[in-house]
Amino acid sequence: MAIRNIRTMGDRVLTKKCRTVEEVTPKISELITDMLDTMYEAFGVGLAAPQVGILKRIVVIDVGEGPIVLINPVITETDGEQTGDEGCLSVPGKVGVVTRPNHVKVEAYNEDMEKFELEGTELLARAICHECEHLEGVLYVEHVQGELRDTAAEYDEDEEE
Repeated sequence: MAIRNIRTMGDRVLTKKCRTVEEVTPKISELITDMLDTMYEAFGVGLAAPQVGILKRIVVIDVGEGPIVLINPVITETDGEQTGDEGCLSVPGKVGVVTRPNHVKVEAYNEDMEKFELEGTELLARAICHECEHLEGVLYVEHVQGELRDTAAEYDEDEEE
């Protein structure tokens, strides 16, 4: 169990396409555990391997229903639309408005390299799309409608009321 450093916007690793995971080695299992620990420590709902400097196709997500591990995820179906604020552990202190599918179906492998399918709506759909884009070297800021906003400023405004 280790908390890894989260790479932030401007780090070249975040712009690179990730490699397929061929097998779950002890090193990959340790990476997954560390990714979950790092995500929870940072109060995130998702984390992709390149965010901790590893160019492997691995994503972890927890939208409040327990941890989900996606190895080599491929989005196979999307439907509907949702628009809302989105943030990223690699873009600390900022949020922006992004439109994503409201329903997503993804195929992936679990930690035993067994293929499975997962469907998600709303926040889970948003997280799946967001994290899978990290595996292609894409940050959510490329989809932001309008300007990025400072989250600290929003908290300051709330405190004044």
